[in-house]
Amino acid sequence: MRKTLLLALCLLVLAAPASAKKKAPVSDREYWAQLAVQMAQPILENMARGELQKNMLTEFSPSFDNRNRKVVYMEAFGRLMAGLAPYIANGDDPQARQLREWALSSYKNAVDPQSPDYLCWGVAGQNLVDAAYIAESFLRGWDQLWKPLDQTTKERYLKEFTRLRSIDPPYTNWFLFSSVIEAMMFKAVAEEKLGKPYEGWRPDEFRVNTAVRKVEEWYVGDGWYADGPVFAFDYYSSYVFHAMYLETLQAMADAKVNTRIDYPKYHQRALKRAQKFAIILERFISPEGTFPVVGRSTPYRLAAMQPLALLAWHQTLPAELKNGQVRAALTQVMHRMFDHQQNYNSAGFLTIGFCGSQPDTADWYTNNGSLYMTSLCFMPLGLPAEHPFWADPAEPWTQVKAWNGQPFPKDHRWADDIQTRDKW
Repeated sequence: MRKTLLLALCLLVLAAPASAKKKAPVSDREYWAQLAVQMAQPILENMARGELQKNMLTEFSPSFDNRNRKVVYMEAFGRLMAGLAPYIANGDDPQARQLREWALSSYKNAVDPQSPDYLCWGVAGQNLVDAAYIAESFLRGWDQLWKPLDQTTKERYLKEFTRLRSIDPPYTNWFLFSSVIEAMMFKAVAEEKLGKPYEGWRPDEFRVNTAVRKVEEWYVGDGWYADGPVFAFDYYSSYVFHAMYLETLQAMADAKVNTRIDYPKYHQRALKRAQKFAIILERFISPEGTFPVVGRSTPYRLAAMQPLALLAWHQTLPAELKNGQVRAALTQVMHRMFDHQQNYNSAGFLTIGFCGSQPDTADWYTNNGSLYMTSLCFMPLGLPAEHPFWADPAEPWTQVKAWNGQPFPKDHRWADDIQTRDKW
C-alpha cells in the first residue's frame, strides 16, 4: 500500500505543469522591475502606437462626477510617468530601454492634435493635476525624457501648460500642481535658452511663490502638512506635498530664478521635513508588510510610500534609515499587495481598489487612470543594480525589531532648525 501511494505521488509531481514547479528566486530589484513593467506596458505600448484611448479598459467610481471622462487617459499617462521616469530615464536593462522608447513616442502623441491619443488638455479642472505629473516626470528624467523631444513637441507642451493657467486651483494641495508646472517651465527656458517661439510664455513666479507661502503656512510639524487650512489625517503629505514641494524648489534653484524666495534655503528645510516624514512612514510598515489604510484616495496604493522612494532615489535618506531596511520593508509591502490579490482587470490595466478589486474604496473623482500614482514607489529603480540600495543586505525594519524583542530606535519630535525670510 505504501509503495502504491509513493508511486502515485511521484507520478503527480512528474505530471505537474512547468508553471507549478518552484520558480528560481529573483533579486529585489528584478522583482520591482517586473512589477513596474507589468504596470507600465499596457499604457505605454498602446499610447506609443496611438491606441491607448482605443484599447484601455476603463473603470470609474460608482459616484463619479460629471467631468469629461476622457481625463482617465491623461491621469493614467501622467501619473505612471511620474513614478517610472527615474527607471525609464536611467535604467540600463533591456526592458527599461523599451519603456523609454515607448515613452518618448507617447509624450509626442500626448500633445499632437492629429494623434488619436492627443490628451484632453483644458477640458476639465482635473487636467491641471495630471499636467503637473507630466511636468514632474520631465523633472525626474530631464536629460533622457525632456531634452530628446523635438522642438515642435516641446513648444506644444509649453503652450498646453500655459493654457492651464485658466484653471483656478482649490485652496489645497492643488497649489503645488500649478507651482511644479511653472517651475518646470522656468527650468526649460533657463537651461535650454529657448528662442523666439517661447518668448510669449514666460513662466509665472507668482504661482510658484504663492504655493511656497501656502505650503509653509500649512506645515503642522513632525513632517506633516495640512491639506489646506485644516489638517486631515491622510496620505496627501505623501501623495503630493513632500515631493512636489521639493521639486518646485529644486527646479527654481536650478533655473537660478531670482525672486523674494530663497529657494535653496527653503529646499534644505523641506528636505529635513521629508526625512522626518520618511522615518514615520517606515514605522508604519508592519512586520507583515501592511500599513494603515486611512483617509481618502486609498486606491493610490503604494503612493503612500512616495517620500521613502524619493529620498532613496536621491540618496538623501535620513541617517536613521538604512538602505537595506527601507528596501526590505518596501519589498515586503509589494509582495503583500501584488503577489496574491487581483489588482488588474481583464485587459491588464489597474483596477479600482487598495489591495485587489474593491470598487467601493473609490472617491467621487476616482477612475482607474488615477491609480497609476502607485508607480511613485518605483523611483529607486533609477539607481543602478550595484548601488547600496540594491546591493546592501536586507535588514529588519523598525516594526520587525519592535515586535520581535530586538532593540529599536526611539522616535522624537523634529523641529525646524532653518529659518527663512524674504530676501528683500
